[in-house]
Amino acid sequence: MVNNVPRPPTPVNEPVLGYLPGSPERIALKEELTRQSNEIVEIPCIINGVEVYTNDVVEQVMPHNHGHVIARVHMAGKNEVDDAIKASLDAHDAWSSMAWEARCAIFLKASELLRGEYRAKINASTMINQSKTCHQAEIDSACELIDFWRFNTFYARQIYEDLQPSVSPSSMWNSSEVRPLEGFVFSVTPFNFSSIAANLPSSAAIMGNTGVWKPSRNSYLSNYYLMRLMMDAGLPDGVINFIPGKASLVGEICLSHPMLAGIHFTGSTAVFRKMWKDVADNLPNMRSYPRIVGETGGKDFIVAHPNCDEKALIVALIRGAFEFQGQKCSAASRAYIPKSVWENISEEYCAEVSKISVGDPKDFSNFMSAVIDRKSFDNIC
Repeated sequence: MVNNVPRPPTPVNEPVLGYLPGSPERIALKEELTRQSNEIVEIPCIINGVEVYTNDVVEQVMPHNHGHVIARVHMAGKNEVDDAIKASLDAHDAWSSMAWEARCAIFLKASELLRGEYRAKINASTMINQSKTCHQAEIDSACELIDFWRFNTFYARQIYEDLQPSVSPSSMWNSSEVRPLEGFVFSVTPFNFSSIAANLPSSAAIMGNTGVWKPSRNSYLSNYYLMRLMMDAGLPDGVINFIPGKASLVGEICLSHPMLAGIHFTGSTAVFRKMWKDVADNLPNMRSYPRIVGETGGKDFIVAHPNCDEKALIVALIRGAFEFQGQKCSAASRAYIPKSVWENISEEYCAEVSKISVGDPKDFSNFMSAVIDRKSFDNIC
């Protein structure tokens, strides 16, 4: 378009729906939970926009009901990982040269699909796949991801604008070209936030990169639906390639590939350290120095002031420690409370903790559900 300086919509935070009894969103979510609980989804690899069924199948179960299978996942082997890398490299020229606003429009479309027809589907899959309550799924897989896609497109425009030289001397025009990375971006995502799972590969894509997405082994169902959502929004083939597979196999191939250009990671500290070390060991065979972006483990803490609002402190302690079974970085792992304050709140706090209900997230009265797998359970016990 000639003489066009596009500006995406000013981002605003997506309102959190209440799911009160009788509300339209509650009715829709309940229906979707029933539908998804009565089916077993065949989840393929998605390479260059094509569904690839490998017949090397693992079953995904509900963490709160180990006997209930929700998906049969076709795991990637070496050929599929190689094909995914090739697909991302083949898509790079067209995608990286596309106007930034055209790329952003796809993810703004995805945000509109998620806030509308996809909302119940994604929230329900997060509830049954990751044992999140209705509220935890809503603030994660709906609201936070909608916000990611809205704000990331806004930030993309700022990046392109802010990197332009502020001054050009007389008779000269200075400009900067913001180039995507030359190669593919390897996105390795966690189970505990569906929003982060979709954000890591898509934020790289917004800036013109293509890549390989390895979802967590504990969130294949919700992540697969998110991949389908991005495709329905118009994501071109090969830009993001969805590769469920063993971390050792997928990681070994991607981290040693000469065209590895970047890593986008959220997960444990130990895994990230190993990835960083593997990349360093493989540097002599690589075309460039991969950019490495990672968020690793850690828990939050609470410090109480002697004159704090004690009722608010009790709420913060309970929600911080127990929401989503404590499986997030913002979970409160410890609290520093003045003796005088603890003497005032300890009885009421312990009484409230004893009332916490634990069970199937499809029962909206439950405050907690299951931790994600046996390893997490054993770590707690």
